[in-house]
Amino acid sequence: MFVVATAGHVDHGKSTLVRALTGMEPDRWAEERRRGMTIDLGFAWTTLPSGGTVAFVDVPGHERFVPNMLAGVGPVPAALIVVAADEGWMPQSAEHLAALDALGVAYGLVAVTRADLADPGPAMARARAEIAATSLGTVPAVAVSGLTGAGLPELRAALDRLAAGLPAPVVDDPVRLWVDRSFTVRGSGTVVTGTLGVGRLRVGDELELAGADEPVRVRGLHSLGEARPEVTAVARVAVNLRGTPRDRLGRGDALLTPGRFHRTDLVDVRLTGDPAADLPATLTLHVGSAAVPVRVRPLGLDTVRLRLARPLPLLVGDRALLRDPGRHHVTGGVRVLDVAPPPLARRGAAVTRAQVLAELDGRPDLAGELRRRRLVRAGALIRMGVPVDAPPVAGDWLADPAHWRRLGEQVTEEVARYAREHPLEPGMPVDALRQRLALPDRVLVEALVRPPLRIHAGRVGAAGADALPEPVARAVQRVRAEYGDRPFRAPEADRLVDLGLGPREIGAAVRAGALLRLADNVVLLPDALDDAVRVLAGLPQPFTLSAARQALDTTRRVAVPLLELLDRRGATRRLPDDARIVVT
Repeated sequence: MFVVATAGHVDHGKSTLVRALTGMEPDRWAEERRRGMTIDLGFAWTTLPSGGTVAFVDVPGHERFVPNMLAGVGPVPAALIVVAADEGWMPQSAEHLAALDALGVAYGLVAVTRADLADPGPAMARARAEIAATSLGTVPAVAVSGLTGAGLPELRAALDRLAAGLPAPVVDDPVRLWVDRSFTVRGSGTVVTGTLGVGRLRVGDELELAGADEPVRVRGLHSLGEARPEVTAVARVAVNLRGTPRDRLGRGDALLTPGRFHRTDLVDVRLTGDPAADLPATLTLHVGSAAVPVRVRPLGLDTVRLRLARPLPLLVGDRALLRDPGRHHVTGGVRVLDVAPPPLARRGAAVTRAQVLAELDGRPDLAGELRRRRLVRAGALIRMGVPVDAPPVAGDWLADPAHWRRLGEQVTEEVARYAREHPLEPGMPVDALRQRLALPDRVLVEALVRPPLRIHAGRVGAAGADALPEPVARAVQRVRAEYGDRPFRAPEADRLVDLGLGPREIGAAVRAGALLRLADNVVLLPDALDDAVRVLAGLPQPFTLSAARQALDTTRRVAVPLLELLDRRGATRRLPDDARIVVT
């Protein structure tokens, strides 16, 4: 199947032509049939000579219903532009063509209707000339009469050729089905319709409804009037949703593959059409089947920031158009450059941002996004429409390689600076380092720490005694020199002061593992525990506190807390009579 939207001035015979081609009535409303004028979107389909199927989205031509026309054209890849031979090129012909051009539609053909009433040549020449200057370029043209049937075989053949020239549909990308109609079927519940441009839908699929928190599930699928277990792009599709109230969604909403789209109310875009400086402050953005008021902030000659009245699921590279409904004027097309742009809070930020946007072309670019964002989660990029094929640096974080190298250098610098400013602390707190480097996640700090630095007890510093400030390291060395041959003798409080070990210095040495604290102002060298176990194991078992004190050549001040520490660590066990044994 391929899908084509009609376009053209009111009363030029679009619906008549679709009716003649398909044998189906595209005007769904009695009011449309009574007035002979299409008001809303109509849908019909037929089989082409090749055996393929073409589905038509028939749009209204009256200027009052241009928003309805745009809702039908937005998701469709090709257009059938209809011009009446007896009236020629008209205002809505021009506005519809401007909309197709703004949306970047590149495939189409011209049908000159009412060829039985006037020479189709002049209307055909004018239409092709107007169209040639747009994104459609040179298109084939066929003269037809919906009344007599003249030219219909040629038009069918031209549609076949148009279908053959379209790009192959992308069926593996995530689904974003813009809803152009919603209604209730008795016994089935809520049904929505739309043009499936990419991806595939299956019965049982779980989808997201843009703007809602709850998932929705596909109860049934219909395409071309038949129930289907699966529908692939490009296709007209009706989706029956299980347990979703009709009032929850309508035209302009979208059904999405979960977790694959970024809903945003702020985008930076590039314009084609009216200059950015000439745009009014408020316009309407048309994308897919949605029409959303926007506030416009010019940034460069052809780049603007749009603030949307409600969030939409937009991707980098999306095409849309801006329209001034008051003037019935398409101001131009837009190409989405950024769906998560930075704030413009600082002085000169808008000028800087315009310079950045001038380098963007709307094509998703992983290296460029990383260079601009420095650090970003992989999932966030995927939801922006940026393919991710680089490994994360930590968790699901991606980093610009140059920025990541600079951060690694900054870690060393910041830890060294902190050590100078806080000489008695055992390293820099991880959160303090994270804030200093302006990192959004602790796992990034952990990934940046490399030897000889390490993370211990929530701090970043050098390992072992090398982490000690120089005055503390000298004091510990004096303790080792003075008490090395008397490992179970602890310096008295006044001697600790003489050695340069006050409470803060002792704390730093203990945290670094350079001293072992038994109690307040009772410290030993760190290997004293293992040595004590070896000495005590040589005593007759069990042994008393007095026997242990004599064997260790120490005082009760040291022996009591030393044995209690050995008990806690399971190296010794205290018996009911207060004797102990070494646990082997």
